[in-house]
Amino acid sequence: MDSPFDVLGIDSDADDAEIKQAYRQRVKQAHPDHGGSQKEFRLVRAAYEEIRTGDRNGKYADDPESVEEQRRREGLQVEYVNYEVLEEYGWDLDDEDLFEKASAAGLDPADHGRILVRPRESLLEAAENRGFAWPYACRGGACANCAVAVVEGEAETYIDNVLPPEMIERGVRLSCISAPITENMKVVYNVKNMPYLDELRLPPDRFDRAYPTD
Repeated sequence: MDSPFDVLGIDSDADDAEIKQAYRQRVKQAHPDHGGSQKEFRLVRAAYEEIRTGDRNGKYADDPESVEEQRRREGLQVEYVNYEVLEEYGWDLDDEDLFEKASAAGLDPADHGRILVRPRESLLEAAENRGFAWPYACRGGACANCAVAVVEGEAETYIDNVLPPEMIERGVRLSCISAPITENMKVVYNVKNMPYLDELRLPPDRFDRAYPTD
């Protein structure tokens, strides 16, 4: 997969002004209203987000307080995989190297990548605000349409939800009312078809989709 710098067409040592200028140019070119596509538009936005929030110069390496301050201000990174690709590739949710496999497979950004979850954002809001469309329905923790499986890390759930105990024990959370509380969390999204969740799904409607239309 191309690096975020390749996506923006700049060198890895570009300064902030060059990065911003390149982003403005690329995001205009990629916008569907100007002949681009939703896929390309999301990729450009994700590349800029990764560069902007990354520690490119190691300026926080020797200052733990600065690391913590940056984390509080900018949010936490979450790596994701789409549950639908597991069957396609013969993977299992319990595979210890699931995310390594996903990284090596060169999947579409909608199926694998990283998003930044900012303070006061739920997982679902973060995905949407980064340009993705994860499944959802009620947005209030009353169904399982937006369910994700937390494979690594911890998530905080804002309110009590409807998930059965066996699903909670497996790490299933509702993305509309949950947010990461540990660094580098890994989740599998779009798990609404897992066993025990059938009765908790709402009928699909025009909002219940994993991908925006190009």
